[in-house]
Amino acid sequence: MTESILIGNAPVGGEAPLLVIAGPCVLTDADSACATAAFLAEETARLGLSYVFKASFDKANRTSVTSFRGPGLARGLDMLEQVKRKVAVPVISDIHSPEQAAPAAEVLDALQVPAFLCRQTDLLVAAGRTQKPVNVKKGQFLAPWDMRHAAAKIRTTGNNRILFTERGSSFGYNNLVVDFRSLSVMRDMGVPVVFDATHSVQMPGAGDGCSGGDRRFAPILARAAVAAGVDAVFFETYPDPDQAPCDGPNSLALADIPALLENLAAIRKAAAGK
Repeated sequence: MTESILIGNAPVGGEAPLLVIAGPCVLTDADSACATAAFLAEETARLGLSYVFKASFDKANRTSVTSFRGPGLARGLDMLEQVKRKVAVPVISDIHSPEQAAPAAEVLDALQVPAFLCRQTDLLVAAGRTQKPVNVKKGQFLAPWDMRHAAAKIRTTGNNRILFTERGSSFGYNNLVVDFRSLSVMRDMGVPVVFDATHSVQMPGAGDGCSGGDRRFAPILARAAVAAGVDAVFFETYPDPDQAPCDGPNSLALADIPALLENLAAIRKAAAGK
């Protein structure tokens, strides 16, 4: 069994309820972020699930130099602080460089290390030093058992509040595949494991200067992950994903989330034998 930790007031791991980490890929404005967070907070509470709002203040790993990256550190943290204050939910966001860790930790309830950067020692250590929970997304190029090295780097700071996220593995060019064995492998390390359903159906770099994806398969993979005993699920969602400035093809429509959450709550209950 994984060890339970708290992200703000949201427990994850152990005997905790299923945690939902969800929001838009990237921040655009505070009002839409708050509206999305409020909607998801209400739906998760209705089903007895925990919730953490996620959105990026900077997408530093976009395919093209002209792609929309977000509002940046200062404005983005201000938006996330408004979500925390107005909606009263924990918030998480990515950091891309060690110097972002300390200012981000003043607002965020947990720091996220992007998949492409999961081996960056200085970034992992800087995140660990904040003593906030650190969610490390498993690189598309990395075997699940090798994530123990990322955890060891964070633990050198005395921080044991670590999560791992599965987001698919590279499968030829512009494609990902999910090996569900990885969820068990990483959970056996004693850390809560998150399944990122929407990035797992991404097609990296498959668009014209952007990534593609096929959101049809995200709910299928999410249901399988919850049946396999994952501790948390991760979605990117917009009111209209086709108009999203980032990751639209693999993001879910906000209106479709309640029915999916009902499915996941029922699967979680059945898997636990309750």
